[in-house]
Amino acid sequence: MSFFRGLSKLRSRVNRQSSLSNSVRWLQTQTSSDLDLHSQLKELIPEQQDRLKKIKAEHGKVQLGNITVDMVLGGMRGMTGLLWETSLLDPDEGIRFRGLSIPECQKLLPAAKPDGEPLPEGLLWLLLTGKVPSKAQVDALSQELRSRATMPDYVFKAIDALPVSAHPMTQFATGVMALQVQSEFQKAYEKGIHKSKYWEPTYEDSLNLIARVPLVASYVYRRIYKDGKFIPMDNALDYGGNFSHMLGFDSPQMQELMRLYVTIHSDHEGGNVSAHTGHLVGSALSDPYLSFAAALNGLAGPLHGLANQEVLLWIKSVVDECGENITKEQLKDYVWKTLNSGKVVPGFGHGVLRKTDPRYTCQRDFALKHLPDDPLFQLVSKLYEVVPPILTELGKVKNPWPNVDAHSGVLLNYYGLTEARYYTVLFGVSRSIGICSQLIWDRALGLPLERPKSVTMDWLENFCKKAKAA
Repeated sequence: MSFFRGLSKLRSRVNRQSSLSNSVRWLQTQTSSDLDLHSQLKELIPEQQDRLKKIKAEHGKVQLGNITVDMVLGGMRGMTGLLWETSLLDPDEGIRFRGLSIPECQKLLPAAKPDGEPLPEGLLWLLLTGKVPSKAQVDALSQELRSRATMPDYVFKAIDALPVSAHPMTQFATGVMALQVQSEFQKAYEKGIHKSKYWEPTYEDSLNLIARVPLVASYVYRRIYKDGKFIPMDNALDYGGNFSHMLGFDSPQMQELMRLYVTIHSDHEGGNVSAHTGHLVGSALSDPYLSFAAALNGLAGPLHGLANQEVLLWIKSVVDECGENITKEQLKDYVWKTLNSGKVVPGFGHGVLRKTDPRYTCQRDFALKHLPDDPLFQLVSKLYEVVPPILTELGKVKNPWPNVDAHSGVLLNYYGLTEARYYTVLFGVSRSIGICSQLIWDRALGLPLERPKSVTMDWLENFCKKAKAA
């Protein structure tokens, strides 16, 4: 009955939030017991193709807003210019996956155990179909992903050709590029596949890629930190549990954490660097391996996915200098010291969000449930109280609240995954689910090559002079 109570709440909210109506309508009409994800998607695609054509025909000339010089010079922030079906980021509410918030996903998506964290396979089904899957559907998808999780020897050899000291993201992206040799899309395109069928080999590549990246990622981890002692997949485990197992962590709580981590990091609409890069490269009809490898290189940047690494290192620097039992006053002094040195406090602020990131909140709830007395968690809790008022006082930050990176490292560290340099790889594995889901829909909807217009400073100056004179 809890499912239907949750569904009733969703229906009432849909009446108030028309922008989410179609995503939730898909959820409401979920009646199929079909266990095959491909066949479900095949049924949905014609309807969505017709919907896109109708939007373009009826509303193609409708203006979505004005473009200012600040937007052009400020990284295109606030500029609406991209279709991304799988998720939508609200500045106040945070991320919604096909209309569902993170707490709603935790309640509605199937879990590995009662009251457990959602299985990433369930989120993959939701992102692709817009429907909450049954446990049987998730189990079938989990089995399919295990059957696709095979690794040719040359992938390992490509990684092994790099120095062990190479950054984990460099090794990870190299492994993904090596997987590209088996691209079904590339083979089909070279044979002359009709564009209406592009989505089908893209689907095959995407599911193969999602299935295989945990093997690549765990191989990189074991190669760098565990003397190359690789752990094979366990056919009895789900996606998140298996990833934890192959890394070398078999505690039930760590497996639950990995399920939560992969789920909440999977997608964050299309404007962030990794998601946009995957879409941009894919718009050239580059296959999912090439597109996702490009996305990983964006994710590796200090201003994007590398931030989770920076947070834990900064927190440990606080402990090294001030001890674990640091007072709030001491912490305030350390935060000001960091800011006055020209650095930022990692893990706070976001390019879109204007409230506390719900991905932070659900990780905090996990910590309160499983590790309330951990000293680093208690330090993170103090930071939640101390940092936002300081950033607000500083007056230069639109969002002083913690983001997803402010918490994840502390949880991973608690369960023994202490190598902060590796954390972005975990982010990359998670992001494969969101980027690949959207790539499938990019090809199904026939989205075109992305080609925005760029201008020079001379052009801007001349345009603004003319506008002022007019």
